Amino acid sequence: MPVISKPMDVLENHEIRKTKKQKTAFIEAVTGYAEQLRYPCNVEKGSLGSRNIVFGNPEQAEYLITAHYDTPASIGLPNFITPCNFIMFILYQILLVGVFALVAIGAGVLVGVLSGSSALAFGVAYVVYFGALVLLMIGPANRHAANDNTSGVVTVLETMASVPQHLRQRVCFVLFDLEEAGLIGSSSYRKAHKNSTKHQLVLNLDCVGDGNHILLFPGRKVKKDDSKITALRSLVSDDGEKTVSVVEKGFAYYPSDQKNFPFGVGIAALHRTKGIGYWLGRIHTCRDVVLEQENVTLLRNKLLRLINNT
Repeated sequence: MPVISKPMDVLENHEIRKTKKQKTAFIEAVTGYAEQLRYPCNVEKGSLGSRNIVFGNPEQAEYLITAHYDTPASIGLPNFITPCNFIMFILYQILLVGVFALVAIGAGVLVGVLSGSSALAFGVAYVVYFGALVLLMIGPANRHAANDNTSGVVTVLETMASVPQHLRQRVCFVLFDLEEAGLIGSSSYRKAHKNSTKHQLVLNLDCVGDGNHILLFPGRKVKKDDSKITALRSLVSDDGEKTVSVVEKGFAYYPSDQKNFPFGVGIAALHRTKGIGYWLGRIHTCRDVVLEQENVTLLRNKLLRLINNT
């Protein structure tokens, strides 16, 4: 069974975590790594067979640092996200729906011509359309998952390994299952820890390995909490190559597990292009092969500063 001696070993030994067997191997490897660090570790079962991996004491912690570990499905279409550009965001969703509709209509027309049955043609088109939507969530595993979301997992483990002993009670680390199927693991975790998560700042790392612009997306309640938003602002930096920013104004939508928590903050690394703004691409395709150690190190240091300055 491949083990983990350092966080980046996840990319080499456990990049694909889709089947029950693959997830079990990964869970055994990361819990073994946590034991080396003398972290208390627990695997919590949730809805639809989800298994969340919890490091530390979730009831005492002031912060949750999280990431999902399940690998996305792929049917060859990239998940192109423009979290700060509403028009581009909507246009891409329409484009995806249009592609599915064209494929479904084409299949229906072909069956209709061959069979002479309009009822059968409609039925085939319906099945093809909704089948494609289902495959996006639970279809075959994407062949590469460096950014989505091995990058988040590695950053969680790097940060966990770097927290000084006297600060460990302040933070709990959680790896969520079944994010790609609809935020199921984090929803189960929220239900199991409803009281403790009422006030915890949840920092969710999702796709942080590919891009020079690291954006923090605080939820509405975070923005209204002076102490929490001030703490996030203290992480802002710009060294010319890598930037860290907090998105407080305008359209901002980053779909990930932080949505299930009152004080959730999504964290992602993005590219920036004139006319489009910030964007995330390549994920959910075979081109998801970039995981920059520099991003992991930068985020680890930022998160450690946040924990230390409580």
